[in-house]
Amino acid sequence: MKSENGNSTRRMPIGVIRGGSLESRDDLVVVEEPLEIRLAGLGEPGPGRPIAITMRTPGSDTNLALGFLHGEGLIRSRRDVASIRESGTNVVRVELAANVPFDFARLERNFYTSSSCGVCGKASLEAVTAMLPRRTVDSMARVSAELLCSLAGKVRPAQPVFQGTGGLHAACLFDAQGNLLEAFEDVGRHNALDKLVGARLLADALPLSACVLLLSGRASFELLQKAAAAGVPVVAAVGAPSSLAVDLADQTGILLVGFLRQESFNVYAHRERLR
Repeated sequence: MKSENGNSTRRMPIGVIRGGSLESRDDLVVVEEPLEIRLAGLGEPGPGRPIAITMRTPGSDTNLALGFLHGEGLIRSRRDVASIRESGTNVVRVELAANVPFDFARLERNFYTSSSCGVCGKASLEAVTAMLPRRTVDSMARVSAELLCSLAGKVRPAQPVFQGTGGLHAACLFDAQGNLLEAFEDVGRHNALDKLVGARLLADALPLSACVLLLSGRASFELLQKAAAAGVPVVAAVGAPSSLAVDLADQTGILLVGFLRQESFNVYAHRERLR
C-alpha cells in the first residue's frame, strides 16, 4: 500500500519457530516513522514553528496534521487554513488563515496527547470541554442495535494493511444507514482518527453530526476528545473504553458502545440514542 511518503509496510527477514525448529522467512511489517507538525501564521516566512511530533505510519500526513489541529481546538474548518504542505521528509507545515489566533507557549505544553499525561480526570475533562466548539454534540441522531452490530463485520475489509501485517489500528466512518464513508489505518489509533477527521475537514464535511465512528481497538479519552470535537454522536469500539472516555461521552452527549460484536455490545453512555 503506497503512501504520500513511501510505503506504509516493509518486508523484513525474520525467524519462525515451527515444531521446535527455527526457520527463516520474510514478513511484512508496518512502517513507523516520526511526523513533525509545524505551524505558521499567515504570511509568516520560514519553516514554521514545531508544535508536535507523533509516531505514525506514513501516508495521509496532511490529513493527520489537520485532524490533530482540529482535535486540539486550533482550527474549526477548512477556512482556518491558508495552506498546508509537506516540507521535507516527515514534516508538514500548516499556515493558518488570517485572524486565527494561537498561543505558541500553550502548544509547547503538548496538551493532552497521551493517556499517560498524568493529569487528573477532572482537570482533563474541564480542559477538553472548554475548547470544544459545543459542550455537547449537536445532533438528534439515533441508531438501531441491528445497525451497530452490522458494522462489526465491516472493520476488517476496511483494514487492508492490517490484514497483511496485523499491526495497525483503524478509524472507520459510517453514515446513518451503515454505509462506509471513509477509513484510515495507522500504527497509532489517535493518528488514524486524526487522518479521518482531517480528510473530512478538507472536504468541508464537518461536523459529523449524522455519522457513526467505529474504532478497531479500545476507546480512550483522547479518541473521545477528537470525536466530540468533530461532532460525532455515536462511537462504537471493538475493544473496551476507559473510565475517562465514558465520562467524556456522558458529558458531551455521545452514545458510546464497547466490545462491539456481530451479535452483542455494551452501552456505556447515552443509551437513549439507541432505537
